[in-house]
Amino acid sequence: MSHRNVVLIGMPGSGKSTIGVLLAKNLSCQFLDSDLVIQEKIGSRLQDYIDKYGSAAFDEMEDQVNAGIDVENTVIATGGSAVYGENAMRHFKEIGTVVYLRVSFEDLLERIPNFESRGISIPEGMTFQDLYNERIPLYERYADITVDAGKKEIWSAVEDITEALGD
Repeated sequence: MSHRNVVLIGMPGSGKSTIGVLLAKNLSCQFLDSDLVIQEKIGSRLQDYIDKYGSAAFDEMEDQVNAGIDVENTVIATGGSAVYGENAMRHFKEIGTVVYLRVSFEDLLERIPNFESRGISIPEGMTFQDLYNERIPLYERYADITVDAGKKEIWSAVEDITEALGD
């Protein structure tokens, strides 16, 4: 991998952070979790910010922070709502290859027992299923590569991504 980045997108619970760390090791590059960058900027947990200001304010702030990420040779794990930020996604596509980690709704329910307190930006009145249905077309639109990260072993997903990148 030259100076390009790999940007992981997908629903909360799709494995972006877990797969991202292993992928970075496999590609001999850095790892960055954009949620941690956001938490550092706002000085609180994501869920606390969402509870205080609402999901729309969070999405706007997330777009601004993500659009300003300036790294090279890095695997970037984004928050699940990053795809709502047009500025951020345009930026990510300019600086790297966007990889969508696809996971079925049923698998996500098994993986996330605490989605109410996990820092997931869900607009009021929406269910997790509504959110899933709304985001899937966005993930598909922005993805350069799509990898099934559902029932398979984590390392298998890492290998699939590495192979798709041509490294």
